[in-house]
Amino acid sequence: MSASLLDLKTGLSKLGLTKHLVIAHASLKAFGHIEGGAPTMLNALLDSVRGIIMPTFTYRAMLNPDVGPPRNGINYGSENDLNKMAEAFHPDMPADKMMGILPEILRKHPKAKRSSHPIQSFAGIRADAIINSQRIYDPLALIGTLADQDGWVLLLGVDQTVNTSIHYAEKLAGRLQFIRWALVQDRVLECPGFPGDSDGFNAIAPFVEKYTRRVEIGNAPVQAIHLKSLIKVVTDQIKENPFALLCQRQDCERCTAVRWS
Repeated sequence: MSASLLDLKTGLSKLGLTKHLVIAHASLKAFGHIEGGAPTMLNALLDSVRGIIMPTFTYRAMLNPDVGPPRNGINYGSENDLNKMAEAFHPDMPADKMMGILPEILRKHPKAKRSSHPIQSFAGIRADAIINSQRIYDPLALIGTLADQDGWVLLLGVDQTVNTSIHYAEKLAGRLQFIRWALVQDRVLECPGFPGDSDGFNAIAPFVEKYTRRVEIGNAPVQAIHLKSLIKVVTDQIKENPFALLCQRQDCERCTAVRWS
């Protein structure tokens, strides 16, 4: 199946987000063939929302030290080979490929603004105030700013396991956060507020269904979730059950650290 710009705009218009800012996560492969590829998707989004941000994370700037604080969800000294390949963060560093192609297309757009966090940067268009609210000590603060502006989460062919906003809600609920380190020019920068694992996030889906709008475009399911409602549901779930939304993998260092915190 093939999707054109008109198909995308028609589908997205059904979500009713033209007056709203959104944080988007996408897998374009889920849509089948898109005429014009990722730029077509971005154009359709820009015509369908008030403004957009996406994570443009750069894990290649991360370093794994030999020692560090306890209960930090990391196996210290285990990534020496990756440390040797680490690159100093710079404003034009491409978003990691694991983010998908769309964030990089957004980052390179002439109207895009990108935050300066060396690991967890975000890029946005018509969302400068959101981008500017990020802090090195609170990398997900901009999600709170987005929620305060009646923002929405847009999941394009992906599920809740990529929903970065759930990490923000975890922090609000008091869940353990982690420290990571990034190479920045000629120094190493400590980056607090690194979130936990997201493999268990699909468990939240039935609880936010009433705050979710759905449409199918091409081969892909698309969801829009009201952000402030999502945050409240997640925080309530974690306060009721401190282990809510954690994954079940025995080798998950971050979820294990949360359970022992």
